[in-house]
Amino acid sequence: MTQGNERKPAGRSPFFYAGLMLAAYGVVAALAITDSVSQTALFVLMLLPFGLVFMIINAANRRADAGLETCIAKGDAQRRYVRRVAIFSALYLVALAVLTYLSKNYELSEVLRFSLALLPGLAVLGIFWAIGRLIVEEQDEFMRMLIVRQSLIATGLALGAASVWGFLESAEVAPHLDAYWWAIVWFFGLGIGAIANRIQYGAWGAV
Repeated sequence: MTQGNERKPAGRSPFFYAGLMLAAYGVVAALAITDSVSQTALFVLMLLPFGLVFMIINAANRRADAGLETCIAKGDAQRRYVRRVAIFSALYLVALAVLTYLSKNYELSEVLRFSLALLPGLAVLGIFWAIGRLIVEEQDEFMRMLIVRQSLIATGLALGAASVWGFLESAEVAPHLDAYWWAIVWFFGLGIGAIANRIQYGAWGAV
């Protein structure tokens, strides 16, 4: 076996850095709940973990280049998808942090509040666009089928949950939920769809 056929070490998994990012935000949330730091320091702490987004992208690309089995399949379409989702996710977190900080500490005009509140939603739309582009750009028909199947599972889960909860809410037996929660349910369903793909077909699709 020649050295040219040897796989390069892939290093840390992207899930390792994703876990670090979630843990960091858990610490920030704890500081916010206990009022242990000032609002300005809290805002800065909310921004710092964004650097891990780039670590996630690099780790995912390294594992794809090494040919290791991962939830992110090899290929240019998948790499572009990971970059797009990471960028829009970072923009969402930044926009949400700015909206929360400014709303709590300053008297904002209605136009400014409208503009700031619009930004996180536009970032979420960007993630939906990234998934749609992945379906269009993916050349592997099997992988495309997995992504479509995954998206259908997520859509069924989100729409079903929204319908059931809406009727419960109209009957005044369930509390009101803001509409953006159904997008969160959809992303949760995307993970359920990936697990279903893995169980039935042995591959994740897109996560």
